[in-house]
Amino acid sequence: MTKQERAAATRHALLRSAARTFDQHGFAQAKLTGISSGAGVSPGALHFHFDTKAAVAAAVEAEAARTLRGLARTARQRGRPVLQSLIDTTHVLAQQIHWDVVVRAGLRLNRDTPHAAGVNLRQEWLACVREAFAHAEAEGSLRAGCSPEDAAATVFAATTGIEALGRDNPEWLSRTSLTGLWQTLLPSVAAPGAHGGLDPRGTESSLDAGGEPGGASAGRVRPLSRASADRAR
Repeated sequence: MTKQERAAATRHALLRSAARTFDQHGFAQAKLTGISSGAGVSPGALHFHFDTKAAVAAAVEAEAARTLRGLARTARQRGRPVLQSLIDTTHVLAQQIHWDVVVRAGLRLNRDTPHAAGVNLRQEWLACVREAFAHAEAEGSLRAGCSPEDAAATVFAATTGIEALGRDNPEWLSRTSLTGLWQTLLPSVAAPGAHGGLDPRGTESSLDAGGEPGGASAGRVRPLSRASADRAR
C-alpha cells in the first residue's frame, strides 16, 4: 500500500469512527481520543487529518451530504413520473439512514452542533421536495386545488419527523412506514388520473440501488438493530 493509500484508508477509518461516536454521543460529548482509538490510530494521526473536533464533524457532514445527494439524483433520473421519483427518493433516503452511520451522524450533527455547518441538509431536502411538487403541477399530475407549497411542507414535515423518530426506533425508517405515509398522502396530492399509476411502496430498482450491503432491498429483509447494521457495514 502506498503512502497516499494509507493516508486515505486512515482518513476513512477516522470518518467511520467519528460517525459512530457522534451518532451515539452527539457533538458535545464526543472525544477526539475516542475517535482516534475507535479508528485504531494514534491521536497524532487524527490531528494530521483534522485540526479540531469541528473539522472532523464537518467532514462527516460533507460525506453524508454527498451520499444523500447522490441517492436523490439517482432516484430522480430513472425516467419515472415526478411523484413516483419523489416516493422512491423518500424510501431510499430512509433506507440509507437506517443502514449508514455516516448519514445518521451527519444529519444529527447538522441539526445539533454549535459549529457553523457548511451544508444544511434539511433545507436541501425541503428544496428538493418543493421542486418535485412544482414539476408535478407543471406536468398535470398534482390534484386540482392542491397547493404545491402546502404539499411540499406536509411531506417535508412528515419525512423529517420519521427521520427523528427513527433514531429511537428504526421501524419508523422501514418500507412499511414510508408506504403507509404515501398511501395516506397520495389521494390528497395526486391527480386522479395519476394516482393509480403510482406505487407508494417505491419501485424495486430504486430500492435496490440504495439498499443495504449486498444490494438487497430493505423491503425484503428483516430490519436489523442499529448496532447490527453498523457491524454489517
